[in-house]
Amino acid sequence: MVPVELQLPFAASKLLPHRPPMILVDQLIDFSPGQGRVTASIGSGDLFVCDDGQLETVALIEMVAQAYATIKGYDDTLNQRPVQRGFLVGGRSFNIHRQAQSAEQLIIDIKTAAQLDGFAVIDGVITCGEEVIAEGSVKLWLP
Repeated sequence: MVPVELQLPFAASKLLPHRPPMILVDQLIDFSPGQGRVTASIGSGDLFVCDDGQLETVALIEMVAQAYATIKGYDDTLNQRPVQRGFLVGGRSFNIHRQAQSAEQLIIDIKTAAQLDGFAVIDGVITCGEEVIAEGSVKLWLP
């Protein structure tokens, strides 16, 4: 049974070391160990939004990393462990199908593909409505 204070949806900001303007995800809305779903809202004044309203590509990779950190932090909290920090090492085979735009609501689906010796490979799919706008894998270092 999940304690009331940890029921979903759960604010990502309570689990991430990031603070504005670097926090790019909003809420954890679905969770099971090693996977989950996180939301992100793109505002016109956000750090990675260009003058034309497009979100910079690098922000999509960072969203996948932050979504995983949210899921991992939630799992740590549920299991009464300290929230572990991690570091984005890089993107692997990350495909951008289209740029995200200001005012769009995104969903980031995350699944842990592998974990070994302090590293994790995470598969992420970012959608806007029914459209997949980006997908791929990122590697994280979990010291």
